[in-house]
Amino acid sequence: MEENKIDPFQIIGFVILMAGLFWWIYTLPDIETKNVDNQSNNEMIINKPENALSELTNDDVSKSFDLNLDERDSFLKTNSNSQDDVIIENDDLILKFSSKGGQLVEALLKNFSDYKGDPLYLIKDGNQNINLNFSTSLGKLVNTSDYNFKSTVKNSSESTTLNMILLVSENQFLNFEYVIPRKGFMMDFSIISSGFKNIIDNKKSIYLNWDLKAFRQAKSAEYENRYSQLYYQFDGDDTDYLSSYSDSDDTEDSVSWISYGQHFFNSILVLENPSNEVFFESKKLFEDEGKDVVYTKNYSSKIPLGLSGSEFNSNMNLYIGPNDYDILKNYENNISNSIYFGWGIFGWINRFIYFPLFGFLGKYFSAGLAVILMTIITRLAMSPVTYKTYVSQARMKVIKPEITELNEKYKNDAIKKQQETMKLYNKAGANPLLGCVPALFQLPVFYALFCFFPIAFPLRGKPFLWADDLSSYDVIAELPFSIPFYGDHVSLLPILASIAIFFYTMMSSGAQMQSTQPGVPNIKFIMYLMPVMMLFFFNNYASAFSLYYFISNILTILIMLMIKHFIIDEDKIRLQIQENKKKPTTQNRFQRKMKEMMDKAEEQRKLQNRK
Repeated sequence: MEENKIDPFQIIGFVILMAGLFWWIYTLPDIETKNVDNQSNNEMIINKPENALSELTNDDVSKSFDLNLDERDSFLKTNSNSQDDVIIENDDLILKFSSKGGQLVEALLKNFSDYKGDPLYLIKDGNQNINLNFSTSLGKLVNTSDYNFKSTVKNSSESTTLNMILLVSENQFLNFEYVIPRKGFMMDFSIISSGFKNIIDNKKSIYLNWDLKAFRQAKSAEYENRYSQLYYQFDGDDTDYLSSYSDSDDTEDSVSWISYGQHFFNSILVLENPSNEVFFESKKLFEDEGKDVVYTKNYSSKIPLGLSGSEFNSNMNLYIGPNDYDILKNYENNISNSIYFGWGIFGWINRFIYFPLFGFLGKYFSAGLAVILMTIITRLAMSPVTYKTYVSQARMKVIKPEITELNEKYKNDAIKKQQETMKLYNKAGANPLLGCVPALFQLPVFYALFCFFPIAFPLRGKPFLWADDLSSYDVIAELPFSIPFYGDHVSLLPILASIAIFFYTMMSSGAQMQSTQPGVPNIKFIMYLMPVMMLFFFNNYASAFSLYYFISNILTILIMLMIKHFIIDEDKIRLQIQENKKKPTTQNRFQRKMKEMMDKAEEQRKLQNRK
């Protein structure tokens, strides 16, 4: 067997090698290290060699972000604590951005307060989350809300620019850039990357997720929820929305903006490039009305983003502010369409008549007086219809005894009774259908105002008489219990409006004849039921609407009394009817058609009797 011998040259070589290794280690230049707070709580998901987060040297920072020496030093000092927040304030907003996720975590509207009188926050306590989701080339799922970003702030005379930067390596970064103007509620929001070509798996979808829980801002959470909707614009100028009454979702292509409506406030994300297959969801967050309701809705959107040359380059705008038409109409992309004016002609009436009219009146008068003046103008515009209606009712009242006589004479012959009644109407120049004309004519105005008052932002927080807020219900008494469909309070303005409606109904239905035809509903009963229904409906509605309806019906009653006592002479009408009876009967096309139909029906009846 061969002996193992120790070679002295091996020992000498090993000693020289170890000495060289220690010399190389101790002569290396010092590498700058930085303290990362809360490392255990902020462990990065992406690790080397794939996407390890590392700190840049001074020169690397200067080259990557084009900072001068002073800005570079400020950058490094400011971000020594990775959990620092950045607060930016303009004339209208106070915004707080967190390094955790590089996103907006607080938004305070400076010139507004909530229903309790407290500062009004649209974003606070984690109720909003905007994050980017993508997969890496090695299959790792990345959610930017899990990472710490570093911030730089630049001020100019026009705006403040905040860059929230996620450093990945010496030549790789992701930047969330916010540009906040000196005044206003709309900021620029951009997502930009550099060196991400080999990081992102561009074969998989990349999403921007936007979630928001809407804070309660009004006395009635149920009423506020009714007018809180997710709106979106697609295919150019088309808009659609999710139901405000129930949980719902939808998917749409070519989406250009998304609105998270919160009744009188709004958060709107505007996309520079429309996105396809955008998913929306809206959920109601409470079941029963109560004082402990904090949130009304939970909105969420999943927005696919495209890449530009394997890099992020997405430009957007983010609006956080009042849902005020006078403010929103000044921005591009038709984001004012996120306000529901009403469909068809009703929306046209609101957009082009009532909003400009109320805006003009509001410049010179208080909100309550502006509502009253708008009511007076509306009533005067409709007074010709009221006049014609009341003249027809007066004629009906004059011939009422003759109608009763015809009903008795032809009680066993319905067709003959109808024929003779139509002849009498024609001679008297009366039309029983005109009694319904005011209701039909007022329907577009009524529905337009029904849509107007809930969205009229200038009414919010404006008091009038005992009502402390015309955009909400007034309260004269609190109830120790809740009445279904009525509520747990008593409002005075709805009571006054219902009383006015009742007296108007008495006056307008006094001369109307109730049809005795089988299957015809009792119109008078329905008309008298309306004030009771309005009492229940208005109790939780905007007090401005009750004020309008109260003043409107009072004015209508006064106009009708003036017509009755100063314009219409019933004796003169009687004489005119007698003169008309002596003249040969003339029928218009409609009356001739009706007569032909009645004659055919009479022939059929006689034929059936002979058989």
